[in-house]
Amino acid sequence: MNTVISPVPALGPALPEIVLAIASLGLVLLGAIRGDGAKRLIDWIAILALVVAGFILLEGQGRVSTFNDAFVVDGFARAMKTLTIIGSIAAILMSSRFLTELKIARFEYTVLILLSTIGMMMMCSANELISLYLGVELQSLALYVVAAIHRDDAKSSEAGLKYFVLGALSSGMLLYGMSLVYGFTGSVTFPTIAKAVTGGHGSGVMIGLVFIVAGLAFKMSVVPFHMWTPDVYEGAPTPVAAFFATAPKMAAVAMTTRILIDAFLPIVKDWQPIIAFAAIASMVLGAFAAIAQSNIKRLMAYSSIGNMGYALVGLAAGTVQGVEGVVIFMTTYLAMTLGVFAVILAMQTGGKRVETVADLAGASRTSPALAFVMAALMFSLIGIPPLAGFFGKFYVFAAAIEAKLFVLAVIGIVASVVSAFYYLRLVKVMYFDAPAPAFQVAPLEIRGVMYAAAAFVIVFAVIANPIRTMAAAAAKSLF
Repeated sequence: MNTVISPVPALGPALPEIVLAIASLGLVLLGAIRGDGAKRLIDWIAILALVVAGFILLEGQGRVSTFNDAFVVDGFARAMKTLTIIGSIAAILMSSRFLTELKIARFEYTVLILLSTIGMMMMCSANELISLYLGVELQSLALYVVAAIHRDDAKSSEAGLKYFVLGALSSGMLLYGMSLVYGFTGSVTFPTIAKAVTGGHGSGVMIGLVFIVAGLAFKMSVVPFHMWTPDVYEGAPTPVAAFFATAPKMAAVAMTTRILIDAFLPIVKDWQPIIAFAAIASMVLGAFAAIAQSNIKRLMAYSSIGNMGYALVGLAAGTVQGVEGVVIFMTTYLAMTLGVFAVILAMQTGGKRVETVADLAGASRTSPALAFVMAALMFSLIGIPPLAGFFGKFYVFAAAIEAKLFVLAVIGIVASVVSAFYYLRLVKVMYFDAPAPAFQVAPLEIRGVMYAAAAFVIVFAVIANPIRTMAAAAAKSLF
């Protein structure tokens, strides 16, 4: 793998993160001076900063690094950081008016989103264990506060507390695993760890790897470390749940893929069964546990658990095709999830937010555009061609089959069929049940996210080649 010498100063590879850090500090100062009345202005400045960071990121080429190769920007990092930035922008757009209605429009919320985004971007670029952990903690500490941003609501406070306690436990497991790997390999950098485990390793490295995977599994909310997800999604304000379901997932999958491929690829046969088990358990639990849910946010929490299982199917392959499938799947997952949460945010009747399946009854007659968008997203989540969800699942299953993981692919397909039940139930409620009270017209920002997600899902087949090219380049940069 050739390293391109960056013509910019040593901190050039980290310039997008530096831009966001400066913007965060500036917005804290602006908020302190102007107060919460500047919330809208702060939101748009934050979005502008994220857009600028995205442009800087996409301007780069090849593989560049800084901080003694601890921070790397390559094709894979650029792809996953771009998805993370898109998720953060959508979260800010969808939250602005919603938080104002709840009388919790604090400027700190937007600053915390920016700070957590910096942590996520560090997670995507970390090339050694210390920088990885710094990214994880920067992301997590901001998200703990965001989860409990609605202090006067018992459910939101409970969600924040649960996320904090379980997050602290997972961070401890992650750090313990890292210390074991360092102790038995003598290094924290991924390339050196890969050399150390090539040709054999002791049980200490394997135990450390198990702890690391356990810590990472919590961040991805995969079984058996998924228990926080339904309660946090339901208890947190809906825009916060939308953020939790998108941007942090991009970063968590990115760092899991990087550490397993960059540091532990020589022992792929040792970690492959662990990832395969987590994938199977997540897909099965996500398929069956969501059937009984009446709250759409809880339903989407179990759907998210199942979808992370599908992403792990591609990772379990441990091949270029598998990582390519992961990038494509996460791209489609981001659009579908943002779209569904935008629909949930648009569900407002009589000045009240509603979020149960029954509230969607007859929406095809009272809110036809909303019903059409939701139906398209549900069909895509099932994996019906030619919608985006089909391509996402197709590439991860194809990679698993190519790696001869036939059982994993078959279980994934069966779980996908089972999950079709609760996705189709929402379509049936919208198109065949007696109408519930009509929804009010949603704010422009929410409708924009909703329609953009639906358009992406529907026309994905037309734009699939450029996205696959991007995913293939991203995957090859890791090998």
